[in-house]
Amino acid sequence: MSGRSSWLQANSSGRVWAVVERGFRAWKSGNWVVVMTGFFEPLLYLAAMGYGMGGLVGEVRGPGGVVMSYAGFIAPAMMATSAMNGAIYDSTWNVFFKMKIAKLYEVMLATSLGPLDVAIGEIVMALFRGFIYALGFTAVIAAMGLTHSWWALAMIPVALLIALGFAAFGMAVTSFFTRFQQMDVLQLALMPMFLFSATLVPLEVYPQVVQWFIMALPLWHGVELMRQLSIGVFTSWAWVHLAYFVVLSAAGIFFTTTRLRALFLK
Repeated sequence: MSGRSSWLQANSSGRVWAVVERGFRAWKSGNWVVVMTGFFEPLLYLAAMGYGMGGLVGEVRGPGGVVMSYAGFIAPAMMATSAMNGAIYDSTWNVFFKMKIAKLYEVMLATSLGPLDVAIGEIVMALFRGFIYALGFTAVIAAMGLTHSWWALAMIPVALLIALGFAAFGMAVTSFFTRFQQMDVLQLALMPMFLFSATLVPLEVYPQVVQWFIMALPLWHGVELMRQLSIGVFTSWAWVHLAYFVVLSAAGIFFTTTRLRALFLK
């Protein structure tokens, strides 16, 4: 207990809100336009694939073997993807600019702020973006009749958990980048993860070896949990999905804090 307390005292001044307040002030410069564009991409996928290709696919089996329309099958996946996209943008491109170009974190850590304050503050901003996406997406798919249980309301806090996991992990990875060109590695990883996380097709269509690889991906856990909530049918994997993002979030926050201290408080 004393070790954990001393670690917190060494890395935090308890002024996380100062970082968050600065983030909201920055939004006034027009960043909200960029935020909204990230919301519409998954909606376009839903419209094109769910209703376009959905007319050819028909029905598919979802969690617990429940038969679903194709649009209903991919809608929760698009919501999980939306949460991921918002969190990744804020915790990677935005963080890289502040860290390496604007040198903002160096200035912040020259004050009473600690690396944990900066890490959590930036992640809170990513969560706020994820919250906006989650509210809007839930309203849209509910209006389309693609949710079939009151459990669908829990998709909003779960979207925040997904965003937290990706934001914490994304910021930790970005702290190791030294050149702008290295950011392309993230896109190289995100696109295959989006396509092969059972977002558009059921997991069972892949060979067994590929299935195990997919099941290790964070987006797959988010997609499956969202699908279960959308219809109110839960499998034994539900707790595994939740635990996956709790561990990912905690690990990401810890490593981000450690990296910021190593980079700016030598």
